[in-house]
Amino acid sequence: MSADAFDRSFDVSIRDLTRNYGRRRALARVSMECRAGEIVGLLGPNGAGKSTLLSILSTLTAPTSGEVRYGGRTAAEIGSALRSRIGVLSHDLHLYPELTAHENLMFFGRLYGVPDTAGRVKLGLERAGLADRANDLVQAFSRGMRQRLALERTLLHAPHLLLLDEPFTGLDDASTVGLIARLREERAAGRTVLVATHDLDTAEAVLDRAIVLRDGRLVATETDVSGLRRRYQDRLRSAVTAS
Repeated sequence: MSADAFDRSFDVSIRDLTRNYGRRRALARVSMECRAGEIVGLLGPNGAGKSTLLSILSTLTAPTSGEVRYGGRTAAEIGSALRSRIGVLSHDLHLYPELTAHENLMFFGRLYGVPDTAGRVKLGLERAGLADRANDLVQAFSRGMRQRLALERTLLHAPHLLLLDEPFTGLDDASTVGLIARLREERAAGRTVLVATHDLDTAEAVLDRAIVLRDGRLVATETDVSGLRRRYQDRLRSAVTAS
């Protein structure tokens, strides 16, 4: 399948997804749906399986069993076009510290074959609030500045599926507000957005639904994210009682 044939928004369907690392089970038969034009939160304590799930959805990790479908097709059926439609922001920001901010975005833009790369990079730097630091080496940037630059790298090729692991890390209040506005724009454009986060107060302002994981299992789906911190803590306590 060509990239052009897959150039549309798509839902993501997860069925009985399991991932084992030796004798340790990182995910245990997780099933869920993520719709285009929706922001879904992945919540859970450390080791719950959030990062593993995002890694599988990005096609960087293969599941032990179960299936993921993107717009009704598996990754194998879609082929290489799928990765060109996915944007990933992980703990490792995948920036080159010895390059400038401008050089970093130009490199990734050319890697993805982004049209008008120079123009898109200029806009990305402006949106990151880094236009005046475009020619500075990334190694001199604060964590928050690198986080903002990495987000622009993630969005540079206009992906249809966004997988964001702790995207609010290191951001000040103004940058957090900017990121929330950006995610709402992506939702309005029909993107499918998954956000793994521990920042529940911030997440409440942007999520449409929340999935709660514990010990690799899906223990709750929250369709009402008001009072999210209390709901999340209640679900974890219930999961402990039931186990």
